[in-house]
Amino acid sequence: MIKLDIINEVVNRTGITKTKAELAVETVFESMKKALSTGDRIELRGFGVFNVRPRKTGIGRNPRTGAEVSIPPGKAVRFKPGKELQSID
Repeated sequence: MIKLDIINEVVNRTGITKTKAELAVETVFESMKKALSTGDRIELRGFGVFNVRPRKTGIGRNPRTGAEVSIPPGKAVRFKPGKELQSID
């Protein structure tokens, strides 16, 4: 599923125009990005939780040359699915 599919689903379920649905979906995604960039946790009941966790520093290898590469510490977005989402077969 891509963003356009989500926009079309909003249009089909609500009957609003495509431009308004696109603005609504964009607003939701932008607010999620903004919250994650400030380190906030996003909890969507019945769906799951998004949070930002620090990523460890380490040493990796270049697959072509086999040379060691230093991996700097950083942050990564993690998603933990909710109970309803986990029970999908």
